[in-house]
Amino acid sequence: MINNILRRPPWRTTAMSVAVGLALSACAVGPDFHAPEAPQVADASHPYTPAPLPAMAASDASPAYVPQRFVDGQDISASWWEAFQSPSLNALVQSALQHSPTVAAAQATLRQAEENYRADYGSRVFPSVTGQLSAARQRQALAQSPQVPAGSTSNLFQAGLDLSYTLDIAGGNRRELEGVRAAIDVQRYQVETTWLSLTSSVVATAIEEASLRAQLKATQEVIDNETASYKVISRQVELGAVGRSAALQQQTLIAQSQAQLPALEKALAQTRHQLAVLAGRLPGDAGLPAFDIDTLALPRELPLSVPSALVRQRPDVRAAEAQLHEASAQIGVATAALYPQITLSAGVNRESLKIDKLFNTGTTGWSLAAGLVQPIFNGGALQAKKRAAVAAYDAAQAQYQSTVLNAFLDVANALRAIDTDAQAVQADADAERLSNESLALVQRQYQLGAVSYLSSLDAQRTALSTRVALVQARAARFTDTAALFRALGGGWWNAPDAVASAAGASSASR
Repeated sequence: MINNILRRPPWRTTAMSVAVGLALSACAVGPDFHAPEAPQVADASHPYTPAPLPAMAASDASPAYVPQRFVDGQDISASWWEAFQSPSLNALVQSALQHSPTVAAAQATLRQAEENYRADYGSRVFPSVTGQLSAARQRQALAQSPQVPAGSTSNLFQAGLDLSYTLDIAGGNRRELEGVRAAIDVQRYQVETTWLSLTSSVVATAIEEASLRAQLKATQEVIDNETASYKVISRQVELGAVGRSAALQQQTLIAQSQAQLPALEKALAQTRHQLAVLAGRLPGDAGLPAFDIDTLALPRELPLSVPSALVRQRPDVRAAEAQLHEASAQIGVATAALYPQITLSAGVNRESLKIDKLFNTGTTGWSLAAGLVQPIFNGGALQAKKRAAVAAYDAAQAQYQSTVLNAFLDVANALRAIDTDAQAVQADADAERLSNESLALVQRQYQLGAVSYLSSLDAQRTALSTRVALVQARAARFTDTAALFRALGGGWWNAPDAVASAAGASSASR
C-alpha cells in the first residue's frame, strides 16, 4: 500500500537523491575545531615552579617523618585515596560516591544532555514524515451539483502522507549538532569534576578529623601532665617548701589548657558532620568511622605529570576545551544562517466518500514542492550574530587559558607545600623532642629546688605548643599530598567508565 501511495516517476526520485547527496557532501562553513596545544614551559626540569624543588631529605631519624619522592610521569590510580592505606577511608569514599546527591545530579544532567542531543539529531538529520487520517460527515446547505442537491449529507474520508526535508547545504545543522555534542562533553567532564571534588573533599575532611583528634589527644596528655605536676606542687605547699602562689599558677596553666578543649571538640564535631553529609548521610547518623592520624600511611612515591599530560588529565581543563569547541561550532551556525536554505517537500493524499473505497484507483492526489529562502536584508542582524559568536569564542578561549593557568598553579602550590611540609615536620619533630627533654630536666631541677617555678611553667607551655605544632605539620603533609593527587586530575581516566572512552566514541561519531 505504501509503495502505491508514494509511487512517482523515476526522474523525480533521481533528482531528489542527487539533491540529498549534494547536501550531505557539502562542506560545513565556519572554523574546524582543533584542540589547543599544551603550554610550552621554559625548562622541562622544573615545569611548574620558577626553580627546581630541592630534593626532599631522605632521613627518617624521627618516627614522625616519612620520606617522599616525586616520580616523573607516574600514572595515577582512579582510586588514588587507597595510597593512604586506610580501609575505613576507602569504604567511606566508596559510600560517598554511591550516595552523594551531588554526583547523582551531575549524572542525571549528563543523561538529560544526551537525550536532548538524540532528539535534536533526529529532527536535523532525517526528513520529517507526517501521516494523517480523518473522517467527516457534512450537510450541504446549497446544491453542489445534480448529484449533490441542497440539504444532502455525505461522508468524507481522507488519508495523507507529507514529507519535508531541508537541505543542509551550508552545514548549519551539522555545526549545530557539533556544538550539542561538545556541550555533552562539557557535562561529561563536569561529572568527573564532581567526582574528583567529592573524593578530595572526603579525604581532606577525614584528615582534618584525624588532625583534630590528635590535637585533642596531645592537649589532654599535657593537661594530665600538668595535673600530675599540680599534685606534686600541692604536696610541696603543704610541706611549706613553696608558696601557695605556685599552686595557683599551676591551676591557671591547667585551666588555660582545658580552655582549648571546647574549641577543638566543636571543630571535631563540625568536621564529622561535614564528613557525614559528604557521604550522603544526615549529620546525626551513627556508624561513621573515626580517623586517627597514626592509622594513615603517607604515600612515599608521588606522581608528577608532564604539562602535556596535565591538560588532558584535568577534567576542568577538558570541560573548558569542550566549551571552546561548542563556541567554535556556533560560529559555523551563525555563518550558515547567511546562506540560502532549500526545503523539499512532497505529499500524497487520498479522498473518498466511502471508507472502503479510500484506496481505490482515482482517489489519489499528490504534490511536490521546493522552496528557497535567501536572507536579503535584515538590518545587519545576521552579521551581528556572527560577530557575537566570534566574540563568544574569544571569551571561551580566554577562559580556557585561565583554567590552564589555574591548573598549573594548583600543581605548583601542591609541590611547594609538600616540600615545605617535609621541612616543617622535621623541624617540629626536633622541637618536640627537645622540648620534652627540656621539660623533664626542668621538672627534676624544680623538684630539687635548682630552678624557679616559672621555668617549669615555661617548659610546660613550650612542650604543649611543640606537640600541637607537630600534629598540625603531620596533618598538613597528608592534606597537601591529597591536594597533589587532585591537582593532577585524580586518575579518573583509569576508571572502568572513564570519560576518555566516551569522549573517544563521541569524536569517532563525528
